[in-house]
Amino acid sequence: MASSVSGFSKKTKEEKILWLVENYLNNDPSAFDMLKRYWNPDVKLQKLHDDFIENTLTNYYLPFGIAPNFLINDTLFALPMVVEESSVVAAASNAAKFWLERGGFKAEIISTEKNGQVHLNFFGNESDLTTFFTEVKPKLIESISSLQKNMKERGGGLLDIQLINSTAALEGYYQIHCTFETMNAMGANFINSCLENIANTFETEAESFSAFKNTDHYPEVVLSILSNYAPNCLARAEVHCKISELDQLAIDGATFAHKFVRAVEIAQIEIRRAVTHNKGIMNGIDALVLATGNDFRAVEAGAHAYAAKDGNYKSLTHAKVEGDEFYFWIEIPLALGTVGGLTSLHPLVKLALRILQNPGAKELMQIVAVAGLAQNFAAIRSLVTTGIQKGHMKMHLLNILNQLEATSEEKEKAVFHFKENTVSHSAVAVFVKELRS
Repeated sequence: MASSVSGFSKKTKEEKILWLVENYLNNDPSAFDMLKRYWNPDVKLQKLHDDFIENTLTNYYLPFGIAPNFLINDTLFALPMVVEESSVVAAASNAAKFWLERGGFKAEIISTEKNGQVHLNFFGNESDLTTFFTEVKPKLIESISSLQKNMKERGGGLLDIQLINSTAALEGYYQIHCTFETMNAMGANFINSCLENIANTFETEAESFSAFKNTDHYPEVVLSILSNYAPNCLARAEVHCKISELDQLAIDGATFAHKFVRAVEIAQIEIRRAVTHNKGIMNGIDALVLATGNDFRAVEAGAHAYAAKDGNYKSLTHAKVEGDEFYFWIEIPLALGTVGGLTSLHPLVKLALRILQNPGAKELMQIVAVAGLAQNFAAIRSLVTTGIQKGHMKMHLLNILNQLEATSEEKEKAVFHFKENTVSHSAVAVFVKELRS
């Protein structure tokens, strides 16, 4: 039976593993060996990784791959991608090659504003709170002057600060809504530090405001935190070409364009399709965001919130046919950074940014938006032509063969056989069994 533990974070790594094995892994020595096997022999490098989080036991490997041939704003890129799904890099590469021959991708930044809130309770007279906010606003801004000195020197900092009445949605609820420009930093720590200073100053100043004393209703700070919903930190990516250039795979360009646009329209109105549609977009985005040391969970949350901004969850991409031209594009919020955090610590993150030619945050936003658009194009292209499983299962074939512990010779024969046959786990298992008999 497992037992509780105190002081776990103070144990050595070996002690932590031993406790885990004893309490949850039936004293299995192979579990201990498995965890140690993934330690990096470079002690200094391993220590760096150990310090990223608390209670590190080992490293968890994911493939670091490259999707080449991305022509973005007339510059050729190879995109580093970290992902476990077998078909993601192949799909991105195929889409990149397809559009390389049709003018490539165009991308732009629409806006780079990030935001955070001080969330307040106030059950007094609204006009008293409004008057107080107007008077204290200069002090709130001054309270973060030292925090934003360096950011302002780089061209960023606090953009605006507003009091928002949200009592219609929740009784007594107000927000101090702050907007920021964080330049090449994602800016989470900067924004949160600013918000906490603003909150402390707000509460301190409220104690001496006469109107609150007369009513005994003081504003109370509930919490202060940045928002990962950044609808004004937007990137746009687009491809377009003549419909005649879409001829492919025994399907003419006009038919392909019609089916493609229809597929996107379905994802605009049907939530079940939209969720899977957008998941495919995030396959490409997450892989690149992770490779560059950014917070893919924050990007995911913000993207899905943006997909529902009009009250219904829908596709993040759009497609249309105008005359003899086909257009496909995405607009997506991407709060990213190229300085700070893991970008200056993780060796492979540093390498990924070098591969991308050391972009600033705006350039990275554009590249990531392109990755999402390319991934979605590849998925829809498969869906409206050969079907998604043909390419996906071909890529999954090697995973199945590894599960079956196939030899190199067996793998070679299986790959040849399944060029013309449908891949499934059972079909591959039968094929390998027949080889061995």
